[in-house]
Amino acid sequence: MEMTPSERYRQLAAWFRQPTGRALAAREKAWLDAVLPDLFGYYLLEVGGTERGDLAAASRVLHPFRMTPAPGTDPGPAVPSLCAEADALPVASRTVDVVLLEHVLEFAAEPHAVLREVERVLMPEGHLVLLAFNSRSPWQLARPGRRGRAPWGGRFYSGRRLRDWLALLGFDLVLQRSLMFRPPLPSQRLQERLAPLEGLAERWSLPGGAVHLLVARKRVFSMTPVRPRWRPRRATGAAVPAAGQHYEE
Repeated sequence: MEMTPSERYRQLAAWFRQPTGRALAAREKAWLDAVLPDLFGYYLLEVGGTERGDLAAASRVLHPFRMTPAPGTDPGPAVPSLCAEADALPVASRTVDVVLLEHVLEFAAEPHAVLREVERVLMPEGHLVLLAFNSRSPWQLARPGRRGRAPWGGRFYSGRRLRDWLALLGFDLVLQRSLMFRPPLPSQRLQERLAPLEGLAERWSLPGGAVHLLVARKRVFSMTPVRPRWRPRRATGAAVPAAGQHYEE
């Protein structure tokens, strides 16, 4: 029987409490702590169901709030939160300065609809910070036999596909990084021993990490003024004064 999105998110939240999930969470948190302080505004919306309430703690945005697509999840620290579907956000258009989309596309029935909602609620020049599993990482080798469980049951995406989707919606890419180069081993000790791989791979900006981190800015489309064409009226035998010229649409 197919699991509902809410069940998927609960399962993903449980996975993030396991050794591999904790190691990944630490890498994501470290990068968000580096990225978010440079994004400013009044409102930050965090959308995700992994029950990690500290992801946006480094943000300088004045009013953060969370939205989870899974009812009954832990809202985390004292941040206003509510339950809503990611493709139907109860937020007015052009009111949010930063959206943090945390592993939502992988479990969404219509990922394009989720991104359209993000574009709708973002202010012009607002920023999207996106975390998503990479379909072109060695972690793909661990998926056979685990597809019924999160995160393996979700749909992973390539960086090119994510960039194409964002470009079609009018976003300019600001940053793209690959995170988490350790294999998904269930041992905490092995995860700790392999931790130096992260610094080496990230120092050289290597591709192929298990997770994409993308930062994109909502483009503002400016209107280009069109010069009106002024033509004199046809001569009718009498001189036509300059004031007789008219504007043709």
